[in-house]
Amino acid sequence: MPATAVSSHRRKAASRKGRKGARAGHKGGSRSRRTGFSAAALRFGRLAAASGVAALILLAGVWGSWGTAQQVMLTKGRERGTVVVTRCGGETCSGPYAPLSAGSTPRARVVIEKSVAVRKGQTYTVVVKPDGDEVVRSGPAGILYAWVPMGGALLLASVVVAGGLGRARAGWVLAGSGVALLTAAFLAV
Repeated sequence: MPATAVSSHRRKAASRKGRKGARAGHKGGSRSRRTGFSAAALRFGRLAAASGVAALILLAGVWGSWGTAQQVMLTKGRERGTVVVTRCGGETCSGPYAPLSAGSTPRARVVIEKSVAVRKGQTYTVVVKPDGDEVVRSGPAGILYAWVPMGGALLLASVVVAGGLGRARAGWVLAGSGVALLTAAFLAV
Protein backbone atom coordinates (compact mmCIF):
# COMPACT_ATOMS: atom_id res chain seq x y z
CA MET A 1 0.00 0.00 0.00
CA PRO A 2 1.27 3.40 -0.83
CA ALA A 3 2.01 5.78 2.05
CA THR A 4 -0.83 8.11 1.14
CA ALA A 5 -3.33 5.26 1.29
CA VAL A 6 -2.13 4.26 4.78
CA SER A 7 -2.33 7.78 6.12
CA SER A 8 -5.79 8.19 4.56
CA HIS A 9 -6.89 4.92 6.17
CA ARG A 10 -5.59 6.10 9.57
CA ARG A 11 -7.45 9.42 9.27
CA LYS A 12 -10.72 7.62 8.52
CA ALA A 13 -10.24 5.29 11.50
CA ALA A 14 -9.48 8.24 13.80
CA SER A 15 -12.53 10.04 12.47
CA ARG A 16 -14.74 7.02 13.26
CA LYS A 17 -13.31 6.80 16.80
CA GLY A 18 -13.97 10.50 17.29
CA ARG A 19 -17.60 10.11 16.23
CA LYS A 20 -18.07 7.09 18.52
CA GLY A 21 -16.49 8.99 21.38
CA ALA A 22 -18.66 12.01 20.65
CA ARG A 23 -21.77 9.83 20.69
CA ALA A 24 -20.69 8.15 23.92
CA GLY A 25 -19.95 11.54 25.43
CA HIS A 26 -23.35 12.77 24.32
CA LYS A 27 -25.08 9.85 26.06
CA GLY A 28 -23.06 10.49 29.20
CA GLY A 29 -23.93 14.18 29.02
CA SER A 30 -27.68 13.53 29.02
CA ARG A 31 -27.25 11.06 31.84
CA SER A 32 -25.33 13.61 33.90
CA ARG A 33 -28.03 16.18 33.17
CA ARG A 34 -30.66 13.73 34.43
CA THR A 35 -28.55 12.98 37.48
CA GLY A 36 -28.06 16.71 38.09
CA PHE A 37 -31.82 17.29 37.87
CA SER A 38 -32.51 14.45 40.32
CA ALA A 39 -29.94 15.77 42.75
CA ALA A 40 -31.41 19.27 42.51
CA ALA A 41 -34.92 17.91 43.07
CA LEU A 42 -33.77 15.95 46.11
CA ARG A 43 -31.92 18.96 47.49
CA PHE A 44 -35.00 21.14 46.98
CA GLY A 45 -37.18 18.53 48.70
CA ARG A 46 -34.81 18.33 51.65
CA LEU A 47 -34.68 22.12 51.97
CA ALA A 48 -38.48 22.39 51.69
CA ALA A 49 -39.00 19.71 54.33
CA ALA A 50 -36.46 21.22 56.74
CA SER A 51 -37.93 24.70 56.20
CA GLY A 52 -41.41 23.36 56.91
CA VAL A 53 -40.28 21.63 60.09
CA ALA A 54 -38.45 24.75 61.32
CA ALA A 55 -41.50 26.94 60.57
CA LEU A 56 -43.78 24.45 62.33
CA ILE A 57 -41.55 24.44 65.42
CA LEU A 58 -41.52 28.24 65.57
CA LEU A 59 -45.28 28.40 65.03
CA ALA A 60 -45.80 25.92 67.87
CA GLY A 61 -43.60 28.09 70.10
CA VAL A 62 -45.67 31.18 69.36
CA TRP A 63 -48.88 29.20 69.86
CA GLY A 64 -47.67 27.82 73.19
CA SER A 65 -46.63 31.24 74.43
CA TRP A 66 -49.45 33.41 73.12
CA GLY A 67 -52.16 31.97 75.39
CA THR A 68 -50.52 33.51 78.45
CA ALA A 69 -48.55 36.28 76.74
CA GLN A 70 -51.68 37.97 75.43
CA GLN A 71 -53.06 38.18 78.97
CA VAL A 72 -49.86 39.76 80.25
CA MET A 73 -48.99 42.03 77.33
CA LEU A 74 -52.44 43.31 76.33
CA THR A 75 -53.65 44.49 79.76
CA LYS A 76 -55.92 47.33 78.65
CA GLY A 77 -59.40 46.64 80.03
CA ARG A 78 -58.24 43.72 82.18
CA GLU A 79 -58.27 43.52 85.95
CA ARG A 80 -54.82 44.05 87.43
CA GLY A 81 -53.79 43.64 91.02
CA THR A 82 -51.66 41.71 93.48
CA VAL A 83 -51.93 38.29 95.04
CA VAL A 84 -50.30 37.09 98.25
CA VAL A 85 -49.70 33.37 97.84
CA THR A 86 -50.94 31.61 100.99
CA ARG A 87 -51.37 28.01 99.78
CA CYS A 88 -49.74 25.77 97.22
CA GLY A 89 -51.00 22.41 96.01
CA GLY A 90 -49.69 20.03 93.39
CA GLU A 91 -50.13 22.26 90.34
CA THR A 92 -51.60 25.54 91.59
CA CYS A 93 -51.17 28.12 94.31
CA SER A 94 -53.82 30.45 95.70
CA GLY A 95 -54.27 33.52 97.82
CA PRO A 96 -56.27 36.73 98.28
CA TYR A 97 -56.41 39.25 95.43
CA ALA A 98 -56.12 43.02 95.98
CA PRO A 99 -57.05 45.21 92.97
CA LEU A 100 -54.75 47.86 91.48
CA SER A 101 -56.77 48.89 88.41
CA ALA A 102 -60.02 50.81 88.27
CA GLY A 103 -63.08 48.56 88.09
CA SER A 104 -61.30 45.55 89.56
CA THR A 105 -62.91 43.92 92.59
CA PRO A 106 -61.13 42.29 95.52
CA ARG A 107 -61.36 38.51 95.75
CA ALA A 108 -60.86 36.27 98.74
CA ARG A 109 -59.14 33.62 96.63
CA VAL A 110 -57.57 33.51 93.16
CA VAL A 111 -55.58 30.69 91.58
CA ILE A 112 -52.15 31.02 89.98
CA GLU A 113 -50.18 28.26 88.27
CA LYS A 114 -47.52 26.73 90.50
CA SER A 115 -44.08 27.04 88.94
CA VAL A 116 -40.57 28.11 89.76
CA ALA A 117 -41.88 31.65 89.42
CA VAL A 118 -44.35 31.35 92.34
CA ARG A 119 -43.49 30.76 96.00
CA LYS A 120 -45.65 30.58 99.09
CA GLY A 121 -45.58 33.78 101.15
CA GLN A 122 -44.61 36.04 98.24
CA THR A 123 -46.66 38.87 96.72
CA TYR A 124 -46.95 39.10 92.91
CA THR A 125 -48.50 41.57 90.53
CA VAL A 126 -51.02 39.71 88.39
CA VAL A 127 -53.63 40.04 85.67
CA VAL A 128 -56.97 38.27 86.08
CA LYS A 129 -57.92 36.00 83.18
CA PRO A 130 -61.40 36.71 81.81
CA ASP A 131 -64.36 34.74 83.17
CA GLY A 132 -62.81 33.18 86.23
CA ASP A 133 -60.60 33.43 89.26
CA GLU A 134 -57.39 32.44 87.50
CA VAL A 135 -54.50 34.93 87.37
CA VAL A 136 -51.13 35.16 85.62
CA ARG A 137 -48.03 37.08 86.60
CA SER A 138 -47.65 40.48 85.01
CA GLY A 139 -44.80 42.92 84.52
CA PRO A 140 -41.44 42.13 82.94
CA ALA A 141 -41.10 38.81 84.76
CA GLY A 142 -44.56 37.72 83.64
CA ILE A 143 -43.91 38.69 80.03
CA LEU A 144 -40.59 36.85 79.89
CA TYR A 145 -42.03 33.80 81.64
CA ALA A 146 -44.95 33.72 79.18
CA TRP A 147 -42.50 33.53 76.25
CA VAL A 148 -40.44 30.62 77.66
CA PRO A 149 -42.05 28.10 75.23
CA MET A 150 -40.91 30.32 72.36
CA GLY A 151 -37.36 30.26 73.74
CA GLY A 152 -37.41 26.47 73.66
CA ALA A 153 -38.80 26.51 70.13
CA LEU A 154 -35.99 28.85 69.02
CA LEU A 155 -33.40 26.43 70.39
CA LEU A 156 -35.02 23.44 68.69
CA ALA A 157 -35.48 25.27 65.39
CA SER A 158 -31.82 26.33 65.44
CA VAL A 159 -30.78 22.67 65.17
CA VAL A 160 -33.10 22.12 62.20
CA VAL A 161 -31.95 25.30 60.45
CA ALA A 162 -28.24 24.60 60.98
CA GLY A 163 -28.38 20.88 60.22
CA GLY A 164 -31.27 20.45 57.80
CA LEU A 165 -30.91 23.68 55.87
CA GLY A 166 -27.15 24.01 56.19
CA ARG A 167 -27.47 27.59 57.45
CA ALA A 168 -25.07 27.57 60.38
CA ARG A 169 -25.08 31.35 60.89
CA ALA A 170 -28.89 31.51 61.01
CA GLY A 171 -28.88 28.52 63.36
CA TRP A 172 -26.52 30.32 65.72
CA VAL A 173 -28.72 33.44 65.64
CA LEU A 174 -31.81 31.38 66.53
CA ALA A 175 -29.94 29.52 69.27
CA GLY A 176 -28.55 32.75 70.71
CA SER A 177 -32.02 34.31 70.73
CA GLY A 178 -33.47 31.28 72.50
CA VAL A 179 -30.72 31.22 75.11
CA ALA A 180 -31.06 34.97 75.69
CA LEU A 181 -34.84 34.68 76.16
CA LEU A 182 -34.58 31.73 78.53
CA THR A 183 -31.77 33.35 80.53
CA ALA A 184 -33.66 36.62 80.83
CA ALA A 185 -36.77 34.77 82.00
CA PHE A 186 -34.74 32.79 84.54
CA LEU A 187 -33.10 35.94 85.92
CA ALA A 188 -36.38 37.91 86.02
CA VAL A 189 -38.25 35.19 87.84
